[in-house]
Amino acid sequence: MRLIEKVFNPTGKQHVGTLIFLHGSGDTGNGLTEWIRFLLGRDMEFPHIKVIIPTAPVQPYTPMGGENSNVWFNRKRIEMDCPEIRTSLASIYDTVNELLVREMAAGVPLGRIIIGGFSMGGALALHTAYHLNRDLGGVFAISSFLNTGSIVYDSLGCVSPDDRLPELLMMHGERDTLVPIEWGQTAFDELAKLGVRGQFVPHRTALHEIKKDQLLRVIDWVQKLIPEPTDDPVPAPSTVAPKSKQKGKL
Repeated sequence: MRLIEKVFNPTGKQHVGTLIFLHGSGDTGNGLTEWIRFLLGRDMEFPHIKVIIPTAPVQPYTPMGGENSNVWFNRKRIEMDCPEIRTSLASIYDTVNELLVREMAAGVPLGRIIIGGFSMGGALALHTAYHLNRDLGGVFAISSFLNTGSIVYDSLGCVSPDDRLPELLMMHGERDTLVPIEWGQTAFDELAKLGVRGQFVPHRTALHEIKKDQLLRVIDWVQKLIPEPTDDPVPAPSTVAPKSKQKGKL
């Protein structure tokens, strides 16, 4: 499935990395783009990194009484202890993997692809980086979550201690009532126990929202993981397709 996407190509001469930013439930790529533009006063652009902001497919969403909505996956309730609907997750894994393959075909190695998102988008980013493909460069999640017993935890439980895992940046509002900060902190702590390295940054005044300083932190972090190249030629990236050993596993 090819998603509708907002794409911001590098403003410089080289494309050496890609950032995929996933919106929350009920939003669209256009909505997230406008939110970012309002907070920053500009689009999220980099001299050397392409930014892709896709729109989730329209599908019935149980927490809204089964009405259609732009959501990455379905779930029964917005609660930490609610079991994941793994068949719904598996269907979006294929779509995300297609996006990764496309960026690889454009010459961007997996280690220079970062995925992140807000709320449900951040949850899918965590699934992508720690279940679907662990060769990515990094993952960020704002006011996001993993459910108790998530397939992500099962997947990481099979990882060798010597395996490299994508770096994690999680941020969460202390005043978030939709996804309480305890939910996000629990997900981070569980991931850390399974070998994920990163940081969890609480925001004292944030509700269930994105704040400007969170976006600025993401931008700095992305540029640290994918630095702007020097004048030296950029080495030819690997063209090996993504290793999706866990792809679509239920």
